[in-house]
Amino acid sequence: MAGAAFLPGAAYADPSPPPRALEDVHKEVEGLYRQAEAATDAYNAAGEEQRLQEKSIAGLARSAAAAQERMNRLKDQAGALARARYRDGGMPPQARLFLSPSPETFLDGIALAHKGEAATRGVIAQQAATQKTLDGYAKAAGERWKTLDGERKKKESAKKEIEAKLAAAKELESRLEAKEKERLRQLEEDRAREDQRKWLASRSEKGVTVEEALQGSGAGAASSASGDGKRAVDFATAQIGKDYVWGAEGPDTYDCSGLTLKAWSAAGRAIPRTSQEQWRQLPRVDVKDMRPGDLIIYFADASHVGMYVGDGTIVHAPRPGRQVTLAGAGTMPILGVVRPG
Repeated sequence: MAGAAFLPGAAYADPSPPPRALEDVHKEVEGLYRQAEAATDAYNAAGEEQRLQEKSIAGLARSAAAAQERMNRLKDQAGALARARYRDGGMPPQARLFLSPSPETFLDGIALAHKGEAATRGVIAQQAATQKTLDGYAKAAGERWKTLDGERKKKESAKKEIEAKLAAAKELESRLEAKEKERLRQLEEDRAREDQRKWLASRSEKGVTVEEALQGSGAGAASSASGDGKRAVDFATAQIGKDYVWGAEGPDTYDCSGLTLKAWSAAGRAIPRTSQEQWRQLPRVDVKDMRPGDLIIYFADASHVGMYVGDGTIVHAPRPGRQVTLAGAGTMPILGVVRPG
């Protein structure tokens, strides 16, 4: 049978693959999904950088167009000055003096000629400065295009890695019988409950009561959500039941940081796109001081994020094949807590 290979002691018709315990399958599947989630963060980061570079290139293009318009106007001015000099400057000063009605008229003409020469030098200087500006825009645009190409390649590479990890995890799960799949899900739930119990126990060892840990506050900490935090929580919990899809930002599907991004956007706050950047850029608070709306960052590489909703619980988009759901805040290794507002 398809799943017999995963039961301890079960024999294969083909003797090459060794028997595997369901616990081992669970570890491998979870490991593959974790690797896919880390690659998803890289994919999202590359996508965000790509959008920034595209926006930057568009801005450079607008600036270059404006500079080119200035250059065209300066060329027209230079042409007009050259034509004027051609009309008036072909006669030597002695001849102009001889033909002038009076010395005063001659001197006025000389002064006007000097002004024309100064204007010409000014236009030439402006042309040179504008050309330098145009060259700068061209160079900057070239660098942005190079960066953009690099981010596109990073995104494509991350996409391939995600797809490979997800395919491997799905292939493993597809080889399980229905009863084994149910046991695998039960194993995940049992592990999550045990991790939550250990987390609460560790908080107790640090002088935080279970009640305080469940509320997310220690002595003197304010556990109630801010107005913005409550709006973020309301949005996030309203998404419960929607599928996890890597790279998704709603409205029908989400990945972990896509959910927190949109939840805080609904509360009127812009936050970084990825869990890693949320961890790097947002203000940090102690776990004992967290309150609803705060973001809990998980794993040493900051590759997962959930939103604290109170009572020791988070709302999060777990992984492919799962839906946005509530879970214990301590069901995964906590890196730290950040507060968007």
